[in-house]
Amino acid sequence: MKAASTDNSALDRIRDLTRIPTIPAVLAPLLRYLEQPMEQLDIQKVTHMIGQDKALTAQCLQMANSPLFGRRRNVESLQAAVLGLGFQRVGDIVLSCGVLNLTPKETGGMDPVVFWEHSLGCALVSRHFARKIACFDPGKAYLAGLLHDLGIIVNLWSLPKEFRRAFEQARRENIPLHEAEQAVLGFSHCDSGRLLAESWVLPADLRAVVSFHHADYRSNEHSGLIALVELSDLLCRMSGLNYGYSENRQVNFLEQPGFDVLRTKCPALHNFDWARLTFELDSYMDEVHALVHAIYRT
Repeated sequence: MKAASTDNSALDRIRDLTRIPTIPAVLAPLLRYLEQPMEQLDIQKVTHMIGQDKALTAQCLQMANSPLFGRRRNVESLQAAVLGLGFQRVGDIVLSCGVLNLTPKETGGMDPVVFWEHSLGCALVSRHFARKIACFDPGKAYLAGLLHDLGIIVNLWSLPKEFRRAFEQARRENIPLHEAEQAVLGFSHCDSGRLLAESWVLPADLRAVVSFHHADYRSNEHSGLIALVELSDLLCRMSGLNYGYSENRQVNFLEQPGFDVLRTKCPALHNFDWARLTFELDSYMDEVHALVHAIYRT
């Protein structure tokens, strides 16, 4: 009875999302504007909208000059960044910077830099994976990978002490974080993430990824995108872009449920080179570490 009462109390607390800081005011109208057809977009307007937030501007330039976002030469202005990278990538960068500072100072034992390294790594791997199998929009895959762990932010803000216990158990036993959350809290960051995704009115496919990437999603209409992010998330966790500890498990990606889901939707997966994807992830890691350390504001 006591555990059930604790679970209900915890669930009530995560439903109160008022503690969580909002994303920069410029972000929502900018992303809505960028959803228009390319020929209707005005580079001056995009530059002006981003430029209203000086901190966001500085972080965007930092990211725009990273090889991870296709840098060809150094850019020193927002307009040059938009011209050089295009509207889609600039939108990805702005959203990345906008959510990067949402973690609270009390992080339940989890290093926020490590958390964002994992999130950015998952975004980049999801984008790369989507290009390789040619089944999903790479930009949407990037956003899904970036946002998949929104629920951890909710748990950090709403349940810092309880989350610390879950995180310490996961690290001590070298088990997946969502399993420790389920044992300690009675739910995982998928459940709390769904509440925030709904509050932010994210598109249905992104809400599905946030809500089901650790669940049985095979009957979900967005199962393909969820599977792509689930596999990318797992690859990052097994390859060093994790939550600051290693999970004690052996993984065969060909035996993962997500692989079966993707195999029915993406013919290119039949000849997919997992070893090459792992090698390419290794090439990301140093740059992801450096980029997150450079732009994360403590």
